[in-house]
Amino acid sequence: MSERVAIIGGGKIGEALLAGLLSSGKPARDLAIVERSAERAAELADEYKVLVSDIPTATEHAQVVVIAVKPDAVDSVLAELGKVEDNNDVERVTVTLVAGLPAAKYENALPAGSPVIRVMPNMPLLVNEAMSALSPGRYATEEQVKVVSDLLAAVGKVMVVPEHLMDAVTAISGSGPAYVFLLAESMIDAGVALGLTRAQAAEMAKQTIRGAGAMLTESGMTSTDLRAAVTSPGGTTAAAISELERGGLRSAMYEATAAAAARSAQLSRRSELEGSSGNGGDGRK
Repeated sequence: MSERVAIIGGGKIGEALLAGLLSSGKPARDLAIVERSAERAAELADEYKVLVSDIPTATEHAQVVVIAVKPDAVDSVLAELGKVEDNNDVERVTVTLVAGLPAAKYENALPAGSPVIRVMPNMPLLVNEAMSALSPGRYATEEQVKVVSDLLAAVGKVMVVPEHLMDAVTAISGSGPAYVFLLAESMIDAGVALGLTRAQAAEMAKQTIRGAGAMLTESGMTSTDLRAAVTSPGGTTAAAISELERGGLRSAMYEATAAAAARSAQLSRRSELEGSSGNGGDGRK
């Protein structure tokens, strides 16, 4: 990976991406990060030994510029980027990790024909286990999509999807970790009700979810096949699954993800309207 990467935003997401790229072997000399807070900038420089600077300096000669700020900061970032003279021999691609704003917003604000790639990561990016959905804008090339996919692979798995599916992506992978956390919370409370200590129940729930996730990703079996393999006829798991189905777990998940997708679409429209009027939109956290 020889591309120079500039990350605009030194918050949790920007830092996690920076740390993931470094741990994957990308040289610190090929990385730069923008952080307005002097105290936070000093922390990042001390911890990661990379250039921490302003937008013009950090993005100079960068082939990939990643925007990892809150939605209400995007307009000011784009205004600064639009003023930066691009002296690169290689065309620059702008990558947005900001929720709720379409690629077209960036394409319209940047110089004509600027390649943009929209990415929806999720919270496990913080532990290098993200599921990132990538949608190329109108001017992004296949080569640029591959470059960005390879970079994001440092912090998890990557999938390329058309942008019109981003609301569905938000409902499944973007909000998905919260569903798992809620499941863990319910399992822990149930364990306590059955007589386990909270510490015992928490350890069992966490390791069970971790192990089940590993089997889903590594066994080559489908979730249906794995569930069947654990569920002996007339056994304890069958009794539990029957109650979960009777309680409407499956239909509740359909309704929950549909609600998340609808809310994602609503927030996207709001962010576009507020962005066009010069007011910052709210986040999705």
